[in-house]
Amino acid sequence: MAPSLPTSILLLLAVAFTVVSAATSTSPTAPEDGIRVVSAEKRIDLTGPIVKVYLTLKVHNPATGSDASHVLIAFTPLEAQHLAIVKATRAEGKRKKKVYVPLPVEPVDLAANAPDGARLYSVSLSAPLRPSETTTMEVFYVLTHSLEPFPAEITQSESQLVYYRDSAVLLSPYHVLEQVTYVKMPSNRVESFTRVDPTSRSGPEVKYGTYKDQLPYAYSPILLHHENNHPFAVVEELVRKVEISHWGNVQVTEQYKLKHGGARHKGVFSRLEYQARQSISGASSFKNLLARLPPRVHSVYYRDEIGNISSSNLRTDSHKSELEFEPRYPLFGGWHCTFTIGYGMPLQDFLFESEDGRRFANLTFGCPLLNTVVDDLTIKIVLPEGSKSPQAVVPFLTEQHLETSYSYLDVVGRTTVVLKKKNVVGEHNVPFQVYYEFNPVFMLAEPLMLISAVLLFFVACIAYLHMDLSIGKSQAS
Repeated sequence: MAPSLPTSILLLLAVAFTVVSAATSTSPTAPEDGIRVVSAEKRIDLTGPIVKVYLTLKVHNPATGSDASHVLIAFTPLEAQHLAIVKATRAEGKRKKKVYVPLPVEPVDLAANAPDGARLYSVSLSAPLRPSETTTMEVFYVLTHSLEPFPAEITQSESQLVYYRDSAVLLSPYHVLEQVTYVKMPSNRVESFTRVDPTSRSGPEVKYGTYKDQLPYAYSPILLHHENNHPFAVVEELVRKVEISHWGNVQVTEQYKLKHGGARHKGVFSRLEYQARQSISGASSFKNLLARLPPRVHSVYYRDEIGNISSSNLRTDSHKSELEFEPRYPLFGGWHCTFTIGYGMPLQDFLFESEDGRRFANLTFGCPLLNTVVDDLTIKIVLPEGSKSPQAVVPFLTEQHLETSYSYLDVVGRTTVVLKKKNVVGEHNVPFQVYYEFNPVFMLAEPLMLISAVLLFFVACIAYLHMDLSIGKSQAS
């Protein structure tokens, strides 16, 4: 017999209460500050070997909230693992007077409170967001090693296909009232992509949304399979040695361990086919590399273990220098090579004196090779002998320590500042400074040693010429 109306209502209420209770227990709540994301636009750029994401957030602080000094952004554990850099700016002013102010971004220790291990980053606002106020933020971040080749192995004549995984909706600790996601790929060849209605495609771009009223930490996985024939240049290790001499020169030596991180090459390599059909054969291989060097470089060389490599071209002007070069052999997926680039620079372009009397070298961090990921970067700044109290000022977190290097005519050794960083991309190519104290008297040490050595040599020669080393005969008694 069917249950009576009141009993049916009670059963429905009980089921609804159970569902709501379960959702409440498993779904996180918004942060206590009550911030809401009014609108979010996410643009994912897959046109190169490195994933770049541009995020525009319109954030609102309700009238019942308190002043907000920061805004949180969330990343999945996989994104946090491949996250190279995060930048944020805030729009201030209106219309023609609108400017974007850079905002500091730092990871926060709230991962234990976020669901599924999501990693949170805090964007500190230049001015607190007061109740009933709205502001617009621009967030930019770079993901490395996020394009997965599939198939994992290809022949010389095949194109390179990759997978990319993300979410159609924005992963955020706040309620998101309205959002849309755009994914741009390098070509019209898109094998497949996940549909989360509403979804549309126009050429190489896929649009997800508009989605409305998404709960905090909402996630809708998507997978895109598309063609990407850009060479995946991965520098497994880069060691840059910068030697500063107060006699007027800065010598730079860079040692590279480079590999092609794309789909591995299978089968036999045909040099004839590669030369005859370069647009098709080995479309994802390395044709050449471009290094952007400082202006006014000199004594540039490019060599490997065998010797100098002549397939290079240097273009210089007053603003920059570009070194275009080819590896000794073409690089296909999974292939490796090692080489060294060296050059000199005029000291007056990089060495300055601070207001407190200390000297400082203004150098550039990162890797000069364009569109390259550096897994492990080490920069060694070798200061002149006699330098004291070195201090490196880098605009992001790095590992730092000191060591001692020795060169010709050194007595006590040269203080060397060592900087290390992993997962380095082009956005890390920014200036940094190394401050140190130096007494000009130490500049006379090496000339005095040379003069002393020459004087001792001549004194030894004179003494030798005036010595009688012949064996005389003894007189008979």
